[in-house]
Amino acid sequence: MPTPDFDLYLVTDRSLTQGRDLLWVLQRALDGGVNAIQLREKDLGGRELFFLAEAARKLTQRYHARLLINDRIDLALAVDADGVQLAKASLPIETARALLGPRKLLGASTHSLEEAAEAERNGADFVLFGPVYFTPSKASYGSPQGLAALKKVVEKISLPIYAIGGIKPENIADTRRAGVQGVALISAVMSAADPEDVTKSILNLLKR
Repeated sequence: MPTPDFDLYLVTDRSLTQGRDLLWVLQRALDGGVNAIQLREKDLGGRELFFLAEAARKLTQRYHARLLINDRIDLALAVDADGVQLAKASLPIETARALLGPRKLLGASTHSLEEAAEAERNGADFVLFGPVYFTPSKASYGSPQGLAALKKVVEKISLPIYAIGGIKPENIADTRRAGVQGVALISAVMSAADPEDVTKSILNLLKR
């Protein structure tokens, strides 16, 4: 079973890059030290997404960083990504594992202790839990879960847990104290004036 070896998990969103090319933002973040990226561009059709995934794969390989694809197992296989990130509406984890094989990373996005426990039972390698804080991108998943709920998931689930939802430099210390393996975030890097500098700052905060 593969183990995630990263503290910071950068999730992409082209709509938050302030008009800049997504690959440019990713390269700056990689220059800053990020070593795991989830390509999550749900609005793109298969062909466009494939070419973007292929370019992101070449970029991450240059930096020896991991690339996971949101939901699309076919694309993850097509570009030889390091794994996939699955949501509740995705293919079942067991089916995804059968298609991907034992060496690819399988992350599960969860919004309750029950969902996290189910992901663990079904063979996920790690769990995203959130939204921990309020964030517009996760508003459709309900109210923020808060640190108490995050702590409970960390205590009950033996898989590595990553907090997601409203994660910013100013709340990383509190989030880290809940016992998480790391954090997953979008806008803090995607929208930053200097993605490289912000990435370095976040990684420093995670090391404390």
